[in-house]
Amino acid sequence: MEQKKTFVDRIWDFFTSIKLAIVLFLLISLTSIVGTIIEQRAEPQKNIEILSKLFGSDIAPALYSILDTLQFTDMYHSWWFVSLLMLFATNLIICSLDRLPKVLRIVREEIKPLPEEIFSTLPVKREIFLNKKIDNIKPTLIGALRKHGFNLKEDSSSGQLFSQKGAFSRLGVYITHLSILIILAGALVGIFFGFKGFLNIREGMTYSVAFRGGMNWTHQDEVMVENLITLMNRAKGDIVEAARFMNTTPQELRRTLRYYGIEPLGFEIECRDFEVEFYGNSDMPKEYKSLLVVRDKDRNFDKWIEVNDPLKYKGYTFYQSSYGTWPGVKGVFKFNFIDKNGNVLEKNVSPLEDFELPGGLKAKVVDFSPALAFDETGRPFTYTAQMNNPAALVEFNRKDWSRWVLKRYPQTWQLPDGSALQFVDYWGVQYTGLQVRRDPGVWLVYLGCIIMAIGLYITFFISHKRIWLRLVPEKNGTRVLIGGSVSRNREAFERHIDSIIKEVQ
Repeated sequence: MEQKKTFVDRIWDFFTSIKLAIVLFLLISLTSIVGTIIEQRAEPQKNIEILSKLFGSDIAPALYSILDTLQFTDMYHSWWFVSLLMLFATNLIICSLDRLPKVLRIVREEIKPLPEEIFSTLPVKREIFLNKKIDNIKPTLIGALRKHGFNLKEDSSSGQLFSQKGAFSRLGVYITHLSILIILAGALVGIFFGFKGFLNIREGMTYSVAFRGGMNWTHQDEVMVENLITLMNRAKGDIVEAARFMNTTPQELRRTLRYYGIEPLGFEIECRDFEVEFYGNSDMPKEYKSLLVVRDKDRNFDKWIEVNDPLKYKGYTFYQSSYGTWPGVKGVFKFNFIDKNGNVLEKNVSPLEDFELPGGLKAKVVDFSPALAFDETGRPFTYTAQMNNPAALVEFNRKDWSRWVLKRYPQTWQLPDGSALQFVDYWGVQYTGLQVRRDPGVWLVYLGCIIMAIGLYITFFISHKRIWLRLVPEKNGTRVLIGGSVSRNREAFERHIDSIIKEVQ
């Protein structure tokens, strides 16, 4: 009579189920697809626009509300997604613990000679006849098999030679299981202790913090955030120093910063310059890059970053992701005056500021357009707020010399006397949009991937091979009966045996 299972036994059986593993894997995969489509911790309007394209604008707001309630807008930090990962890890661990002892016994078990009735049932069987006596063919057989990795042992009572190799390959699947657990651990470390946010830095500005996405600050919150940013900048990113300014503890200040979605970097980062290069005369960006300056107690350095070439420092990675024009800001015009002899004079001036040029010239910028175009009547207008075609209206002290100078069109730089005024930049009005990430679990993920590659190689390309040889003396020689078994890829093993036989013959 079957013994009644206890509650613990039922729980154990539940977690050792392969069906449970399949269901959990499917749930994680399907929800991850949704989490990939829905931008995580983004402004609601962004995701509503995405849903409108997929399902139509009528149901997009209601669908977004449902997804937000179910925490799909911050899925990787939701309790249910973390629970799915933990259940999957538990299932994997218990499945491995349930089956591993039996496999370890097979791995550790020494190969022994087989009785004749069992020998005849081996899945791989071959038979050859050699016209030599047993004592003469043993060295040949041992040498041939040793060449292929089989170190033969002999049992004189049964007249058998036997060997095995690759017993450890049965552990390949468990090495793969271990790698999955390490990758899951790295993902959880990244979820709970990592940071993913953004930082928009205007040219010439310095920050010592970054910001988590999806924060909905009230007006009162914005005032507090500005004060915290000022405080952290004053302390140059040092949270201990900032806590001293606030007369509080670093732990309490960290909690306050976390509440407002502010990540202290521990160093200062400045956008020294930002540049965009376009395809020909079009408004399609070819590349855009930022010159970032890092200032820290340990070192100061700068680096140009662009898409796929980020800045990495102290565990943080700064990716070039976007750019734009900061509204309501007055910048500095950068010009190069090139005289008739090719000499270059650099000039940095503010709007409406008079500046002198060689040859008695005086000028000032009286108007600016970030994207200048002309209508059918020749009247200038601005067609976008982005710096797609920046132009400065420069007024000179000579009659009929006033003109629009366009940064992207050198023909507009030429002056009537043969000199040129090159419009280099309107500095200080553009910002660079950076994605900021810190993932302390990434090294666990890398380690898990390496271990997974090893486990998969062992699992698919190495097998546990066992071989037995019975030497039967006959009148004119010796009959060699060969039997073998393999854990996987039987056809390859049979070809292997056949090649050994050819060498022996």
